Amino acid sequence: MIATRLSRTALFAAAGWTAFGGAALAQSIPAPTSARQDDAVDLGEIIVTGVPFGISQNATTIATSVLSDEDLAVAPAASLGDLLNGLPGVRSSQFAPGSSRPVIRGLTGPRVQVLTNGVGLIDASSVSPDHQVAADPAESHRIEIIRGPATLTYGGSAIGGVVNILDGRIPEEMPQGGFEGTLSAQGSTVDEGSSFGGRADIALGRFVLHLDAVTKEADDYEISSPAVSQALSNAQGVEREDTGAVPNSFSELEAYGLGGSFVFDQGYVGASFRDTSSTYGVVAQEAVFIDLEQQRFDVRGEYRFDQGPFRAVRGTYGQADYTHTEFEDVGEPGTLFLSDGFEARADLIQRERNGWNGAIGVQALSRTYEAIGDEAFVPSTDIEEEGIYTVQRLDRDGYGFEGGLRFDRRALNAVPLAGGAKIEREFNNISASAAAFLRPMADLFLGLSLSRTERAPSEVELFADGIHLATGVYERGDTDLDTETVTTLEGTVHYDRGAFRGDLHIYAARYDGFIDQRDTGLVFDFDEDGEIEQFPIFAYEQTDADFRGFEAQVAYDVWTRGDRIVTLEAAADYVDADTDLGPAARIPPYSTTGRVRYASKPIDLSLEVRRVGEQDDIAEFELPTEGYTMVNLFGAWRPFTDKEVTLFAEGRNLGDVEAREHVSFLKDIAPLPGRNLRLGISYRF
Repeated sequence: MIATRLSRTALFAAAGWTAFGGAALAQSIPAPTSARQDDAVDLGEIIVTGVPFGISQNATTIATSVLSDEDLAVAPAASLGDLLNGLPGVRSSQFAPGSSRPVIRGLTGPRVQVLTNGVGLIDASSVSPDHQVAADPAESHRIEIIRGPATLTYGGSAIGGVVNILDGRIPEEMPQGGFEGTLSAQGSTVDEGSSFGGRADIALGRFVLHLDAVTKEADDYEISSPAVSQALSNAQGVEREDTGAVPNSFSELEAYGLGGSFVFDQGYVGASFRDTSSTYGVVAQEAVFIDLEQQRFDVRGEYRFDQGPFRAVRGTYGQADYTHTEFEDVGEPGTLFLSDGFEARADLIQRERNGWNGAIGVQALSRTYEAIGDEAFVPSTDIEEEGIYTVQRLDRDGYGFEGGLRFDRRALNAVPLAGGAKIEREFNNISASAAAFLRPMADLFLGLSLSRTERAPSEVELFADGIHLATGVYERGDTDLDTETVTTLEGTVHYDRGAFRGDLHIYAARYDGFIDQRDTGLVFDFDEDGEIEQFPIFAYEQTDADFRGFEAQVAYDVWTRGDRIVTLEAAADYVDADTDLGPAARIPPYSTTGRVRYASKPIDLSLEVRRVGEQDDIAEFELPTEGYTMVNLFGAWRPFTDKEVTLFAEGRNLGDVEAREHVSFLKDIAPLPGRNLRLGISYRF
């Protein structure tokens, strides 16, 4: 078994290197406020996620957001979900500071693909909300977010969206001046947190060396209200006590990376290594903490052809070993989660001809997931995936068309936790999309897209059967689940003229065989040492569903003088989701944001008011969540005209209000942090 996996891995790696070797011989408005916010879109950004040939953000029918290097330099030292929380259509699973994961248009887990440089993380973060994403935003120089299922380059597993973390560990071009990078440090009061990081690219002839490192730590975060919500107190009689902080919400992380590439006139080829180590508390279980380790190796390259039907070939290969250990009581190891394997992709980029662009690609994944110990609620599973796709675009200035087609095969083999014969499931899925767009004037883009995407069930949805202490429930999968299919219609408007900018996406999605994790109302009695504990039974059920919603952003420059600009900004998003069993579970309520911003070369200031509505359109046995209004203030000062030094400060939740994320499993015992002052400095060279 091991020899077979190694031989397949070596074969795929060798094929990728051969392709490059043969080719060589014969890839927003800057956000000075928190990067978690709904900043108006920079309509000129070039997006590479989901469209391998790259496309301007003002000319795509796909809903996108971008966090640039400048944004990330002053962003909070937060996990991925918490960092992106508040971007259009994006919320956080808000499970704990160490393990929050993005929620896109009400979808998360296996429906939202988190990638690094276009390939999967090979971790176990989609298995459970308490599992950390094995890539930290502080390691990245850019993050691209795709909302919705129009992501044929990544297959049905991205039915809800994609978050692509671009870390730059394999440089694609020579650094300006032969040497460039970033250093940063910051601290926060709400959790006595601190973060330090840096990265550098160094040119050594035609070879570019990359180095990066980050270290972060934070104590239990303070809250402005009792940890227990009023809704939970009313429903179950749980007493609301002022604890002052959320117990066991600490987090620590250390990561470093080393990479390098040979950059030549027609492309580049390189490799990188990353080591991530993280320790964080599990809020739902006092005295339980998690230790995460991952070592990852990547190879990536591109060769650009001088002539012929294709202008470039690109390839990416990533291999990782991931270990997630849960410690219980006095530090005794409890359950061990292991994930190892590889993912690879190769893309042929067509040469542009009379406005016609396109790409053809293949993708493969081999991963083994294993759980050992008392909380092994998902059996050991071998997962194999292969996919082939094409995306095409014709742009005739005033109008154009887009289309794509993908075929996926996914095979899962698992041994039931209760013993017995191996369970084997195989899914063959076909996904397609089509779109048309108009430019009735140079500064207005109108698009309409239709997609049909198929997703195979995940290992958790199929095989889960046991107590999950982190979420405090008994999870039960269904080995008979079928493919989940969604048909989505989405309208897009981009506008950018003079002082006014706007972006609007309206969508409606019809799911056939929607897989929903629902509270059954039943409980599982667990007897340990003569003590009976009861765990609600949450089961994965398949039904039909309708999702509808929108994301809107506008910005207007009300005053301009030289390099000084005062801008008014507003944003809103909303999603409504109903299934044949009633409202879908854990769907976020609406949000609206208003902001006034002053920007200049030396100083940036912004004042933001964000309103998140209450959520009372809830699934059976789910508790409602109160809305909240949060006020945030941000300032940045660049004291030197000839150096990229930025001093920044943020006051978040200035009113110290009680705020809870409805999408979180822990919303009724872990509110968002209270008032926080964050101070930092960054230096870009």
